[in-house]
Amino acid sequence: MMKMKTGSTVTTAGDGEGGLEVRPGGMVVQRRTDHNSNVTRVIRIRVKYGSVQHEISINSQSSFGELKKILSGETGVHHQDMKILYKDKERDSNMFLDLSGVKDGSKLILKEDPVSREKRLLEMRKIAVKEKALKTISDITFQVDRLAGKLSAFDSVIGKGGKVEEKNLEDLMEILMSHLVKLDEISGDGEVKLKKMIQS
Repeated sequence: MMKMKTGSTVTTAGDGEGGLEVRPGGMVVQRRTDHNSNVTRVIRIRVKYGSVQHEISINSQSSFGELKKILSGETGVHHQDMKILYKDKERDSNMFLDLSGVKDGSKLILKEDPVSREKRLLEMRKIAVKEKALKTISDITFQVDRLAGKLSAFDSVIGKGGKVEEKNLEDLMEILMSHLVKLDEISGDGEVKLKKMIQS
């Protein structure tokens, strides 16, 4: 039979051997059997990056993802571009240091992953292009709405029997059409395409 103890630990009845722990984020893992398993402590580890070795103080129950964020501030490498190796094996960001055997004085290796870096930069460029397209659509929409207001005013004057200079009307239509052409030239999928359809 299982019961929930105070804190974030789930144990079986008895002395707790073979029980479970709930880690930050809700992950349930096998509980360690040492008597200090419930004691959170700070460890100092050494992480080699290139020819430089960094000494990092970190909670023993932290994840490799949290370690990457600390190392990002130390090395300038984006945490999404990192690979961390411990005992010649790459460690996933969701894995925990202590459960992977990392302890005080452990040595790890940090490498920059060029593939991940290229993917991240490509995604950033896509986002920048999308944001630029959406801003352009918004600007054109504002101008078109303003011109449409003027055109409506001309129609109102004509409808009441008034006169509008033909050149003014032609100039207005020409400017309006040029904006619509610019709108049509904007390429994009998803949100950009939808916004174009709404404004067209």
